[in-house]
Amino acid sequence: MAQPESLAELLNGRRAAVDASLPAVGFGGGWLAFGESIWGGAVSAVVVAIGLSVWRLRKGDKPRAVLIGLFVVCVAALIALHTGRAEDFFLLQLLSNGASALAWIISIVMRWPLLGVVVGTVLGQRTRWRRDPVLLKAYSRGSWVWVVQYVIRLAVFVPLYQAGQIAALATARVALSGPLVAACLAVSWWVIRRNLPADHPGLRHPVTGDEPAPTAS
Repeated sequence: MAQPESLAELLNGRRAAVDASLPAVGFGGGWLAFGESIWGGAVSAVVVAIGLSVWRLRKGDKPRAVLIGLFVVCVAALIALHTGRAEDFFLLQLLSNGASALAWIISIVMRWPLLGVVVGTVLGQRTRWRRDPVLLKAYSRGSWVWVVQYVIRLAVFVPLYQAGQIAALATARVALSGPLVAACLAVSWWVIRRNLPADHPGLRHPVTGDEPAPTAS
């Protein structure tokens, strides 16, 4: 199977995970530095997010994606300021992880595994990958790894959130962002490869029956 890229290379997930964790670090650091002040944490998080957004725009990232990330941080900060509970800065994260776990499970059950949807979109295949039974099965099994990722996060974040452990939440955000995403990408890639026969041409070449399968180089 001629397939040099890994999922990490295709999806660029590690960078996205690092970007998502930095504003949380800013919030935790500002909260501590200003005497457990929610305003201090909120301002610090937004400043970090703005700096990160400017840097990403200068690196050529799409403005829409950058602004969405900045918007999410601003909303998280506003939630914490409105409720007066510092831990509520992480509420959106908890809700998004729960919703993501549910969405990935539903996608697998409906035979539209999100891993296949995402990779297929990145590779410009639209839905061709679904007409390859082998790829469909591989993506379905690989998607379960992503479900486990979200469940792990919830298992760690929910008790910390309930206990109001702000510094621990910020630390966990870092530990369960970059490292966990990297592990998830590596394991799901391993699962996919384990489920593809040696003669399968790879993710870029779904065997749909509409045309002869490309010869592996």
